[in-house]
Amino acid sequence: MSPTVDRSDLYDVESQGDAPMGKLPPLPWLTAPETIELFESLQVDGATVRFVGGCVRDALANRPVNDLDVATSSPPDVTMELLERAGIRAIPTGIEHGTITAVINGQTYQITTLREDVATDGRRATVTFTNDWFADARRRDFTFNAMTATLQGDVYDPYGGIADLAYGRVRFIGKAVDRITEDYLRILRFFRFQATHGRPPANKDALSACRQLAGNLNTLSGERVRDEMMRIFATVGIADTLLLMRGEGVLEQVLPEAGDVGRLRALVWLTTRAIKLDSVALDPLRNLAASLSVDQGTNGADAIATRWKMSGKNRSRLIQMAITLDLEADAPRASINKYLYAHGPDLLRDRALLQWATEVGMEARLPAERTAAWIALLEVIEEWDPSTFPPFPLNGEDVLALGIAPGPRVGEALNQVKDWWCEGGFKADSDACLEKLEEVADRLD
Repeated sequence: MSPTVDRSDLYDVESQGDAPMGKLPPLPWLTAPETIELFESLQVDGATVRFVGGCVRDALANRPVNDLDVATSSPPDVTMELLERAGIRAIPTGIEHGTITAVINGQTYQITTLREDVATDGRRATVTFTNDWFADARRRDFTFNAMTATLQGDVYDPYGGIADLAYGRVRFIGKAVDRITEDYLRILRFFRFQATHGRPPANKDALSACRQLAGNLNTLSGERVRDEMMRIFATVGIADTLLLMRGEGVLEQVLPEAGDVGRLRALVWLTTRAIKLDSVALDPLRNLAASLSVDQGTNGADAIATRWKMSGKNRSRLIQMAITLDLEADAPRASINKYLYAHGPDLLRDRALLQWATEVGMEARLPAERTAAWIALLEVIEEWDPSTFPPFPLNGEDVLALGIAPGPRVGEALNQVKDWWCEGGFKADSDACLEKLEEVADRLD
């Protein structure tokens, strides 16, 4: 993207007057009937309405626009009234902070009244509503996140965000220390945007401020840290980003379990460039697992899941990925089928990719036959169809019927019989499995 105007010399100085500095093309979301209806409903009695933040930034950078954020000079109660008057569904998702969600024909718009900070404590801000666009821009984090755009595509850029975006500069508005002190999460946001929109070298003032204030990250909730870190782990340049964070003393504050990034770098290369299978793609949770020091094991994974308050599903998956694959890439098909039947394709794929990445991290050029074996394993996983295999004939009731008391031994007995059944090619019928279960139950007794 080429900058419309190079304003790199206007660091931390608001533009003289409120004149547009750039222009968006007639993008589909900008010219959509729903967008026009929304703006027409809100632009009454002298109110001004503009797109703000990520949608403007990413449109200028020729990136996909996912979320449509809108700012208005009208107070929240007036915004609600105007939307309802126009027959537009309005949801007060955060009305105490000035945010309302509008839904038109399935398209959502996040509408927020212009604000300025009254007080901040590093975690949250007390705001007051305003009709001053400069005041609202001043409270934002980075120069390219302070840009706004009208329905006609005119871009207002009070802090030189267009030039910074064009040249890959991730720069805080004003003094970096001041912006971070308002919300310590901005430390992690800086590294995320450096990964997605920045070019090296990173801004020295920003790095210095991040290093100086990194110790305050432990005041943030686990959920906020988790959400921002998972966005970082979703970037292709995650390995270099973690190294940058480690160098500034940030990584040890949020992810002390991280180890060498060699395995992570190899995994990203495998999943984004080397492997051409529909079922293989960059995965932030798998990337997180690859970043952990191997000697951390499941305890390290569990500690992260607890600290970041992960969902039960993600906690279980992360812990399972911390267990080394106990299956050779070139194992017999029967053994692979058994593993797939017992654990499912997703877990085997995770463990296979992590094990392959471990090998590549230690030896960049694996023997051709080893690479072929890993690819063949992933192809078997992709083609796995559990419906072609019969269901296991037994369940817990069969174990209890033999007199084994409820508890861990029920599952242990079933698993032993299931392993035997899988190794036999899934052919043993119910009677044969019951006979085997009796043998297992006798040994357990």
